[in-house]
Amino acid sequence: MCEVRVAVDPGARDAPPRVRRLHDDGTPDGPVEVLADLGGVAAIEAASAPRWVLARPRSYRRLLAAGVELGRAHDVELVEGLLVAADGHFGQPHGLAAAVARLQGRVPDPDPPLADAGPPALFDAGPAADELADVVAVHAAQQRALSTAGPGMRLLAAAESAGALVAEEMTATGLPWRADVHDRLLVELLGPRPLPGGRPAKLAALAAAVDAAFGRPVNPDSPAEVLRAFARAGHELQTTRSWEIKRIDHPAVAPLLAYKELARLHSAHGWAWLRSWVHEGRFRPEYVVGGVVSGRWATRGGGALQIPKAVRAAVRADPGWRLVVADAAQLEPRVLAALSRDHALAPGEEDLYTALAAREFGGDRAKAKLALLSAMYGQTSGGAGVLLATLRRRFPAAMAYVEDAARAGEEGRLVRSHLGRTCPPARPGHEQPAAARARGRFTRNFVVQATAAEWALVLLAELRGLLRSSGSPARLVFFQHDEVLLHTPAEAAEDTAAAVRAAATTAGRRLFGDSPVRFPMQVRVVDGYDDPPPPTNGTLVGT
Repeated sequence: MCEVRVAVDPGARDAPPRVRRLHDDGTPDGPVEVLADLGGVAAIEAASAPRWVLARPRSYRRLLAAGVELGRAHDVELVEGLLVAADGHFGQPHGLAAAVARLQGRVPDPDPPLADAGPPALFDAGPAADELADVVAVHAAQQRALSTAGPGMRLLAAAESAGALVAEEMTATGLPWRADVHDRLLVELLGPRPLPGGRPAKLAALAAAVDAAFGRPVNPDSPAEVLRAFARAGHELQTTRSWEIKRIDHPAVAPLLAYKELARLHSAHGWAWLRSWVHEGRFRPEYVVGGVVSGRWATRGGGALQIPKAVRAAVRADPGWRLVVADAAQLEPRVLAALSRDHALAPGEEDLYTALAAREFGGDRAKAKLALLSAMYGQTSGGAGVLLATLRRRFPAAMAYVEDAARAGEEGRLVRSHLGRTCPPARPGHEQPAAARARGRFTRNFVVQATAAEWALVLLAELRGLLRSSGSPARLVFFQHDEVLLHTPAEAAEDTAAAVRAAATTAGRRLFGDSPVRFPMQVRVVDGYDDPPPPTNGTLVGT
């Protein structure tokens, strides 16, 4: 059955929006229509629920600012990136202008850089030139490519585009954030807010303790000074990373490590961050869909994907509302079990590491976790080799899957996720033994991590669809790899939690069909992001 498609140019500033209806193959189904205002887009959405063809994720921003939400989309620039990588050219330009150049047989210019990171404006002005014709032409070419690419790539294109809608909606909605709670947490951890350019009291005290330990002034913010100070004390270090410093027996170690931890908080999520990023009770980061090579998301400024535990208490539901926090349990090992069809690796919905430990590692959960992580990340040092031997004997298909991917990487070949996301090609020098082994470790993990990212994308798309179809007031407000957070009226919280679980089940089925591997979600309904989960009795379902 063919679906209705409509290409849309929301316009810039006061320019009217324009649309063009398309056949399923991307060819035009009528002339360009100039709408009176963005309400015309909402009317088309209500009448026919088309798949909207957008130039890029930010094209949705002006629509959202006018209160117009779209149900489905095809994001031209995101899909172009998938197709370019599938042809073995990951990282080459894939913006709209580059796609047009490719269509015309020209060498694409580099994609224009995004604006400097900062709190996103309500909506971008957008390009001044008319781009609707380019969107229509590139979309038609993409439809031709997708028609021969297989169902996996078509699902990936739809999921990536749905992710773009979710990302823009989360930015527009914002994550509930109590600035007063954040300020209180900072005062407790760092001391009173300092004057601009000054150190908080606790950082100043720790810096003084570092000076005293070395017997001279040493700036703890200067790696070069710290390295020289340790060298004078007889400790030659390569870096000032915490794991390396911890191995030293010296009185400066404890205050220096404490300083580094608090300084990181002060720099990344201190008062300057709070002033820049939290407004009217909301934190609004800008998400970058597919911003990581594996397909995971990134953010532009704000550090949304690294919210430290120290300030999570500031994420609080509004009065009368609750937060539904859900994360997938042991997602990557379960993905490996489904990919390899080694279903014994993930036999049910219980804690995977605990179950594996009981069967293979004498009840030692830490060993079971280390074994599986070593298998997926290529770690062989320490005791990992013995643990991997156990996995090879017990789960030969799963181990063969990641080892085949590692071998392909070492040989300079491309590997792909379950749906078809493609890794970067080998570069000159990868044939050298050390570089080849490093690429093998990367491709070993890529096939699993990229597929896990696909599962999460489909989860988001399914969850968003369930909420929209049911008229739920719940809103997605945060997403990080395998975790989602929704803000919902208290009376709708249990229904929202049920929707998360249903979406997880559907995501597994869409990717892996009737596979017996399950993807349970740990779901908790809380007032604050830092609230602990309830006891689970060993099960992961319904918690």
